[in-house]
Amino acid sequence: MKVAFLYIAEAYQCYHGASIASELSHYPDIEIVIYYNDPACLPHLKALERGANTRNIKYKRLRRSPFITIAQSIKKAGLLKPHIMKYNAEELNQYDAIVAVEYTAAWLRDFGVTHPKLILNPHGFGDRKNPTDALMPDFDLVLVAGQRMAADFLKRKLIRPDGYAVTGYVKYDMCEGWHDQRKSLFPNKKPIVIYNPHYETGFNSMPRFLETMLEDFRKQSDFNLIVAPHIKMYRRSYGIAPRLLEMKRGPNILIDTRSKNLLDMTYTTAADIYVGDLSSQVYEFLMRPRPCVFLNTAQVKWRDNPFFQHWQLGDVVDDPKDLMAAIKAAPSRHYLYRNLQKEMAERTLGQMETGASRRCAKIIMDFLHKEKST
Repeated sequence: MKVAFLYIAEAYQCYHGASIASELSHYPDIEIVIYYNDPACLPHLKALERGANTRNIKYKRLRRSPFITIAQSIKKAGLLKPHIMKYNAEELNQYDAIVAVEYTAAWLRDFGVTHPKLILNPHGFGDRKNPTDALMPDFDLVLVAGQRMAADFLKRKLIRPDGYAVTGYVKYDMCEGWHDQRKSLFPNKKPIVIYNPHYETGFNSMPRFLETMLEDFRKQSDFNLIVAPHIKMYRRSYGIAPRLLEMKRGPNILIDTRSKNLLDMTYTTAADIYVGDLSSQVYEFLMRPRPCVFLNTAQVKWRDNPFFQHWQLGDVVDDPKDLMAAIKAAPSRHYLYRNLQKEMAERTLGQMETGASRRCAKIIMDFLHKEKST
């Protein structure tokens, strides 16, 4: 049995699938090749392999034409995902299954990849709906973390009743115990606030809230602050903007735009209070319920809006001048949200324990053996 794992975007996607490959590697008569587009993925994949008991996995960068090579060197052009997949379609068509973490892998069908079964383990579990959701019916099997997403996908007819499984949160397997939770991020024991803005244009709260937030934190001594933007915030930047941002660090302000700590739950595990807008990382943070504050930078009417369900899990701030007061009040107001946080996190991410990767691997193997026998 030949199985390919496909990472066609940035390194953050590796944390949503590599442990499944590690578990699959223990099955007999299986060949696993991990394909990646962004070269930044390989160090992460290798590090993740060292943290797991992995057998005989091969790594291969997706082939690039001269045009793709030149275009990818231009940051603003992005990773050219459709071009990469089309250029590698013939090779990928030789596999029995392709496991992907991004919906756009369904484009492989348009490029003539018809032999492998397409298996999806989505990498995002937030409330924001994505136009690429419409590609989901092209997958033969969809693995989802929790019942909430499964119910939503079924309601929208994006998955078939016999074409999905609820598994738990794979990334938790990747990160639990793999980073040093004893390592102190600050030289004191004061509460840590994580600010985790999303890159989505129009809803990204950084332009409106960041400067006031930094100024307020510099003036006080009760909290530490981690500024941890979504890893894609500066993906197409040549490095000037993130460096300028990181220069605004202070004794109680940690600003990180590029390290693996943004990806492996180091910050969401260490923080005591979450501040954000649209990022699905809020659900990672809420695997252990804690106070949250949400930033309504676009002045949206969020109540009863399914895209903003997570804003029910903490106070919502519309004006930057009100943010510090909301942060200071968040611990005492947490009792208002704790039960709903626990319920939403469990429905979104499934079982709050390790083992999702093992379940995914077994489901994939059972599915492939069943398909082979029919």
